[in-house]
Amino acid sequence: MTEDRTPPPEPRRGVQRHRPRSTAGLNARPRTLDQAGPIGGRPPADPDEASSLPNEDGHVVRPWEVESATVTADEDRPKRRRRTVAELLADVPEDAVIVTRRLTKKYGEFTAVDSLDLTIHKGEVFGLLGPNGAGKTTTVLMLLGLTEPTRGVVRVLGLDPTREPLAIKRQVGYLPDNVGFYGSLTGRENLRYTARLNGIPRRQADARIDELLHEVRLEDAANKRADTYSRGMRQRLGIADALVKSPSVLILDEPTIAIDPSGVEELLGLLRRLVNELNLTVLLSSHILGQVQSLCDRVGFYSKGKLVAAGPLDELVGADAGVELEVAVVGQPAAIDPVALAIPGVTAVRPDERLEHIRIVSASHDVAAPLATALAAAHLPITHLRRRGTDLLELYRRFVPEGIDGRR
Repeated sequence: MTEDRTPPPEPRRGVQRHRPRSTAGLNARPRTLDQAGPIGGRPPADPDEASSLPNEDGHVVRPWEVESATVTADEDRPKRRRRTVAELLADVPEDAVIVTRRLTKKYGEFTAVDSLDLTIHKGEVFGLLGPNGAGKTTTVLMLLGLTEPTRGVVRVLGLDPTREPLAIKRQVGYLPDNVGFYGSLTGRENLRYTARLNGIPRRQADARIDELLHEVRLEDAANKRADTYSRGMRQRLGIADALVKSPSVLILDEPTIAIDPSGVEELLGLLRRLVNELNLTVLLSSHILGQVQSLCDRVGFYSKGKLVAAGPLDELVGADAGVELEVAVVGQPAAIDPVALAIPGVTAVRPDERLEHIRIVSASHDVAAPLATALAAAHLPITHLRRRGTDLLELYRRFVPEGIDGRR
């Protein structure tokens, strides 16, 4: 891409465009959400004109249709029935901002996203957690209208990204995993470019840009060329770029990838502050556990294209029956056993698999308080007491069998 600051031309109709990626240098800026036109050309005016993959019976399933198996009285094999959009969206709450129902994306025989049902509410921060290759980025691209679903329904702010991509772009801020800027332009000039693409008047844009540069702490570097910025500075500029149009939804795809630990903490602190101040609805896609746990109200675990669990952390901790407590005291670890077993609800006590001084207390419910009281009464001062499964890493290992490292 050249450094011409005029908006890039819209793609020709019917030409499939792929996910934008930045090149090695900063001078070639990838097309962002604000610059990209509809993927695959103009959405058809008539739904019956849309193309999709046929099922085994030869019926073409439209992207907004989902097959439902029903059994007729005179035949044993299932008969396929189309479910309407209204049926799929019947359970959507009023405060829903992002909704998917049976959302599926296939590339040939490979299923990248498999029947995703997801609801994100207004004002919440939702973390989409999974290894590389689990389908997180493909989901994000469908939400933005940058790739079309194979089947299922997706709505963002009540809009269909496949049919209304421009309206989505006006209301959704997007920070990709490798944001690019024109390296020969300053940080301020790059933000002005985005503001112009969004039709924001120059005076209004300049006031907004000054405010955002202050928010992301780039005031001193605002008039420096973007190709002199560090990775962390470019990510902060990317956040400002996503917020220029004052969106109500912010989608972040691996926002801290390749940033050093101090830069990660600074970026996360910035995001926490902006979310609170601007009351944004945020979808954060990541495979880094700490940033998800520190930012998100709810998390969803992605595994091999499927959302295998979702909810607040405390609810996910209790998703399995029973509670396990790690306990250590001053003195012999075996002294814990008779005290713990005398507490109602405790079902077993065993040594920890790795640490000899710790006992694992299994119970039907959380018995931390009565256990602490009983150990104190038995003159066994507690040196360690923790409920297992409250750590995001433990939940990840429970729900994502392929582990943290996956293949994209």
